[in-house]
Amino acid sequence: MEKKNKIEQYHLHKAHPEKLQFELYDLNTYRKRSGKPAARPHSHSYYQIIWFFEEGGSHTVDFKTFDIKAGTLLFIAKDQVHAFDENLAVNGWLIHFNESFFMHSEVDIFLKYNIFNSNQNPCYEIDAKTAKIATSYILLMREELSKRGSFGYEAVIRFLLKAFLINLERMHQKGDEDVRTMNLNSAYDLQFYKFKELVEEHFENHCTVHAYAEALNVSSKTLTTIAKTVAGKTPSVIISERLLLESQRLLRYTTLQIGEIAFRLGFEDTSYFIKFFKRHMGDSPNKYRSMTTN
Repeated sequence: MEKKNKIEQYHLHKAHPEKLQFELYDLNTYRKRSGKPAARPHSHSYYQIIWFFEEGGSHTVDFKTFDIKAGTLLFIAKDQVHAFDENLAVNGWLIHFNESFFMHSEVDIFLKYNIFNSNQNPCYEIDAKTAKIATSYILLMREELSKRGSFGYEAVIRFLLKAFLINLERMHQKGDEDVRTMNLNSAYDLQFYKFKELVEEHFENHCTVHAYAEALNVSSKTLTTIAKTVAGKTPSVIISERLLLESQRLLRYTTLQIGEIAFRLGFEDTSYFIKFFKRHMGDSPNKYRSMTTN
């Protein structure tokens, strides 16, 4: 596998903010066009939904490879590393959208941290009934895209996308007893997801739990109670997990030296980064890299 000093990242209309920050593709056409680059580990600054119609092949998301079955949907969060396999003959749908298109309400925050959650399973398998409902939304979005420039077309697509995701998440919660049900009326849940938003934005700055609590206008004790209630973890563990995730990505998918990775992740001392990584992972960064890249 060819590796570089950075993870290749792709963007959606970055140079054209005036364009609709949403695209819908036929997966077969897209895959043939994207070729080998899409089969190499890469990330996006946008969100991606991949719907595979048929069984066959695999797809890697961060550090896990999923066998594709009929009706598999993968939800790839922005900055998440993933790769298609070499097969170009795949049928399905592919949706791209930027956060600016999606994040307009508290419901979207809940959807983001339940469906597009890199620390949980990003893979859903849907039955025929759910596929029929989901297809109806896809076709409506496709029809609306043919009306680009018409009054309110962007709002219609946004509403359809949200309805599409809500129906998929309802199915997922109903079919998996281990999935924690989202509670839109819970102040704890909303505060927790706002905390996750802040961690995503500032994890490289090594902010303290107190600093995050202040940003949320709550005490450190309250933030700890919220995190333990919603996620069963302390805020400090959640912050460390985000740093570790980025550490693993950089160690596995780049050729950056350990000191360069430490600096990129906000560690002033390389030795402290090595101790931090080993304390949480059980192995040194060098050993983790050798075990995961051979």
